[in-house]
Formats: sequence, structure tokens, C-alpha cells
Amino acid sequence: MVRSASAILFATGIGWTIDHKARLPVVRSSIVAGRLAVILSSIGFWALWTRDSITARTDTAIFSILILLSCVEKIASMANLVSVERDWVVVIAGGSEPGLQKLNARMRRIDLLCKLAGPLFIALINGASTTIAIWITLGLNAVSLPIEYFAIAQVHRMTPKLGDPRLTPAVHADSSAGQATRYPLGQMKEIYHSFRLYFQHPACLPSFALALLYLTVLSFGGQMVTYLLISGFNSFYIALVRSLSVIIELSATWIAPRAMSRTSPNRVAMWFLSWQMLWLAATVTFFWSEPTAIVAASGLSAGTILSRVGLWGYDLCAQVIIQTEVQDDIRGSFSSTEAAFQNAFELLSYALTIALPHPEQFKYPMLVSVAAVFAAGGIYAYYLRKRRGHLVHVPCTKA
Repeated sequence: MVRSASAILFATGIGWTIDHKARLPVVRSSIVAGRLAVILSSIGFWALWTRDSITARTDTAIFSILILLSCVEKIASMANLVSVERDWVVVIAGGSEPGLQKLNARMRRIDLLCKLAGPLFIALINGASTTIAIWITLGLNAVSLPIEYFAIAQVHRMTPKLGDPRLTPAVHADSSAGQATRYPLGQMKEIYHSFRLYFQHPACLPSFALALLYLTVLSFGGQMVTYLLISGFNSFYIALVRSLSVIIELSATWIAPRAMSRTSPNRVAMWFLSWQMLWLAATVTFFWSEPTAIVAASGLSAGTILSRVGLWGYDLCAQVIIQTEVQDDIRGSFSSTEAAFQNAFELLSYALTIALPHPEQFKYPMLVSVAAVFAAGGIYAYYLRKRRGHLVHVPCTKA
């Protein structure tokens, strides 16, 4: 929760930095900060794990430092993600929407594979030795730091346009904004400008709908995994369904670009959201009507897995819409504000399970999660109706 809160607090500053500073130093700084935070955290975890001679006060101090380092890693990760996925990729694609769709899909594919392979690999090592798992985490980050540092420079050299100045001067902040953010009043003004820019932009609705999908406990994260374990499933089953979920999610990275190549991303996004709403509605209906806990949890797992195609399909479509509609000089500010909302909704999902911690109460956060998806669908449907003048393409229906 503290990590998500830190991302919300620093979102405006991250956006301003991305929009006003040279691209390569910003990304390199995020790489160094993120990797060093993980390396130092690994040392801290090692100290806690071998804490026979550590006093309680030292133990608390190390834990506090670990929380601070996790915030640094989160902020660096957000800066890197916004810079690369919302700015660099657009420039590299060079105005080609099919090229942009392919780049987005490949990056999401790599992201999902790493999210499966990384935790699984470390979990297997941790089963044998926690100390070895900690040192491997440290070593991998130490090795990846120089690789990422020089690889991103190579990408920058291969795409000369990344070194060009912004197409237009940043209109969302005056020349003193960077200095003003040092002071509370100036910082509040900058936050106000960022939020006003975000909500007045035509791409706000698909962006906010995407952020709203982060208000969920229906993913194979800590909350749902805990519920499945309490319901009677073992670690092997959890690993199996998580792996299956990633495989299903990966299918969206092939389906979405092909669908967008045949029609507009605006229309395809509605298809994917509808798919997600359909499966989650069926899942929650089954869950509430099934009296046997383990059967209900099995249905919950199956429905959640199938709904993930809609989630990542919409993610890719919304990303294309935002990338093509948001102007060059405000990409950082717009996308960092979106990231702040994503973290706020993620924070709210954690708060729900803290407020309703008992297994028999899990159905209520689940209902809120489904309601959030339907709210996102409603927001996007309004955007689509406003943009196209209709939701259903009548000629296609008649055909």
C-alpha cells in the first residue's frame, strides 16, 4: 500500500520530468534507481533473514529502509514504463499504427512472460534455500543494470528522432513549473494543471476506463491466491492456474493486433471489454449460487482466467488510442496521471481486503471488482458513442 501511495504522490513530478527533460537520461536514471533499489533491498532481506545477532531496533530500522527502497523501485518503474511505453514506442513506430500495434503486443508479451518466469524461478529456488534466492535476485539485478543501461542507449542511437526536441512546447506548465514544484503551493498548482489537462483531454475516457480495471481482486495476485489457499487448494494448483492464466493472457497479444488490423482499435476495445464483462458476470453468478467452497473457488479461477483475454486485449487497444491521440509534449503528464489513478484503484483494492479480511467476506470485494469492470465498460461505451455516434455498426448487423 505504501508503494502505491508513493507512486500517486510522485506521479505529477514524473510526468513533468518526462515531458521536459531529454529522453535518454530520464530512462537511464529510472533504470539505475530501480536496479539499485532492488540490490540494496536484497542486502536488507539477507540481513533480516540472518538476523541472529540483530537487535529489535536495528530490525525495525532495516524494515523501514526496505519500505523506502520499495517506494523508490515503484517510482523508478513507473517512470520507466511511462517513458518507454507511452513515448519512446510512439517515436520508434514513426507514425505507423500497424507498427505501433505490433510493438505494443511484443512488449506486453515479454512483460507477461517475465511476470510468469521470474516469480516462478525465484519461488523454486526459495523452496531450496531462501538465502540463495536472495543472492540470485541481487545478482540478476546487478547483471541486468549495465545491460539495460547500454541497451537503451543503443535503441536511442538507432532511432535519431528520440534525440529530437518535443514537437511543440509543453502547454500544460509554465517555464517556472520545475522550480515551483519545490514548494507546496507550486506543487499543488502543478498537480491541479496535470489533472485538469487529463480530464479535459479526449483520450481521458478510455484511459480512465483502463485505470478503473486496476480496482480488482480478481487476478492471481496476493488477495485471490490467499483466498484459494484458504479454500483448500495447494501451492501446486496455484502455480498451475497462474501459468494457465499467463498463457491465456498471452493469446490476447496475438488476437488484439490482428483484430485491430481488420477494424479500428476503438471498436475492438469495446469487444474485449464486453468479453471481460461477460465472463466476470458469469463467474460472480456461479460463485454466489454455489454452496461448496472449493467448487465455487474452482469456478472463480476458471472465469477469472477466461476474462483476462478481455483485460489485456482492452489494454492493448486503449494503449494505441492513447498513444495516437495524446500530443507529444504532454505524453508524460497525461500517462503519469493515468498511472496515479491505476495505483489509487490498486490501493483501494488492497483496502477492501483489509476491511473485509475473512474468507466468507471475499465475495464483497469480488462484487466491487466486477462493478468496476462494468463501470469501465460504461465509460468506454459513452466514449465510443460520443466518438462514432453509435455503439452497434448497423450495416454489419444487417449483413
